[in-house]
Amino acid sequence: MNEISPTTAAISDQALDLLFRTARSYTAFASGTISDATLRALYELMKWGPTTANSQPQRILFLRSQSAKDRLAPALSKQNLAKTIAAPVVAILAYDLKFFEHLPRMYHNPAARSWYEAPPEHAQTTSFRNATLQGGYFILAARALGLDAGPMSGFDNAKVDAEFFPDGQWKSNFLCILGKGEPGSAPPRNPRFSFDEVCKII
Repeated sequence: MNEISPTTAAISDQALDLLFRTARSYTAFASGTISDATLRALYELMKWGPTTANSQPQRILFLRSQSAKDRLAPALSKQNLAKTIAAPVVAILAYDLKFFEHLPRMYHNPAARSWYEAPPEHAQTTSFRNATLQGGYFILAARALGLDAGPMSGFDNAKVDAEFFPDGQWKSNFLCILGKGEPGSAPPRNPRFSFDEVCKII
């Protein structure tokens, strides 16, 4: 049997560092703004990541104006308030509970919509899982474009949903602040588990 064992990565070590090994979540960002073009480029990159039945349930609300951030402020924890409001952009990563309405256009199997129309718990679980997966693609796409991304919980989902998604179809998942991190503002790097601590090959 042939062993599949690439001797070199498909992308450079520098790219792997940028995406994974040296990337950090900063608590302060350089002053400036993020253009519409960059935010569009971020989405156009992240959208290619796979989701169940090409469901693509993630919905993104980019808060860039001060007035938009002020609307978010009451939902933030004290620990996250200052850094979130100061970030050039705050993305509310949400999921669409009626994602299945788009499946006739997005997926090759015409029966796919019926898989998720009922019960509602199945649609909610599928939407949340896949939007969270897309959130990972979002972070990597931001890093690939030279941005620093700070994903976070530490907010009141119900308050965010009432303020920004009052019709109930979209639900907030997590926040991600975007910008260019100020060197030295990230805390010391925390350790990661080794392969043998958390993985098994059977």
